[in-house]
Amino acid sequence: MLSLFKKFKDGLTKTVAAIAAKTHGLFGGRKIDAASLEELEEALYTADFGVETTTEILAEIKTAYREDPELKSQQAAAIGATVLRRVLAGSEGTLDAVAGAGGHGPGSATPATKQPTVIALIGVNGSGKTTTTAKLAHRLKGEGQTVIVAACDTFRAAAVEQLKSWAERLKIEIVASHTGADSAAVAFDAWQAAKARGHDWLIVDTAGRLHTKGNLMEELAKIRRVLQKNDPAAPQHRWLVVDGSLGANSIEQAKVFHQSFGLTGLIVTKLDGTSRGGAIVGIWRQLRIPIYFIGLGEQPDDLQPFSAENYAQAVFGLEG
Repeated sequence: MLSLFKKFKDGLTKTVAAIAAKTHGLFGGRKIDAASLEELEEALYTADFGVETTTEILAEIKTAYREDPELKSQQAAAIGATVLRRVLAGSEGTLDAVAGAGGHGPGSATPATKQPTVIALIGVNGSGKTTTTAKLAHRLKGEGQTVIVAACDTFRAAAVEQLKSWAERLKIEIVASHTGADSAAVAFDAWQAAKARGHDWLIVDTAGRLHTKGNLMEELAKIRRVLQKNDPAAPQHRWLVVDGSLGANSIEQAKVFHQSFGLTGLIVTKLDGTSRGGAIVGIWRQLRIPIYFIGLGEQPDDLQPFSAENYAQAVFGLEG
């Protein structure tokens, strides 16, 4: 079993490599100089850390360099990681160990009275939303909790079939219908099934057409209204699944969905395939929406809880 930090470091390899390539081994042991600081600045911008964060990191390294001209690369890296941890303070979303709407825990409610906690996953096509639905369900199931997924991206045949395939592979319960079916009706049926079976969680994979189209927002609002007929508090979690390789563009996407749907969390995917892993920081700074999970690979276990500590250490090539 890989340690959680090792998963972070391996998953962010391209971002780390992009920084190292630009700095010609800045973190390899040589002393800091003006040229290496310029290279670091370029690398941080390239990795989409943004102006504010890049400026803060460089300012603190430069201050330390003025105080100690013998400052080594590892010391500079540690300063950068410290700044990231400070910037990301409060960014980690955490789920209760045991689900249950209305505060129900094990033994506190019978299947007849227990209601599922609903997570609605939102995001444009291509963000990894459907795959993330399955991975999240797999994770919760592995923690001993009961979960049903709802295939509500009914506009896209591939999405329904993909989720069915994942559900079969991972032995996850699913409620689905035919392509073109009313997605809100599927969500309603899935909630009823989760309630009847006394399950902890319902994860809803919603439609993902372009966020600039009003009809998508209307569809999301309809799913929400229908769920609230069963439980006025549902969906308790409204998470945007965003493709980490989009870099700074993901911030604008998140803003649109947040305005329309009131996001309560984020999952950032595909960080293993991009050198722009700094976008996480920009999203947090702009919107202050907690980051619950990040996607660091293709396997079911590669969806990992977000850790600001592990992220900061990994990005700067430090050990956990």
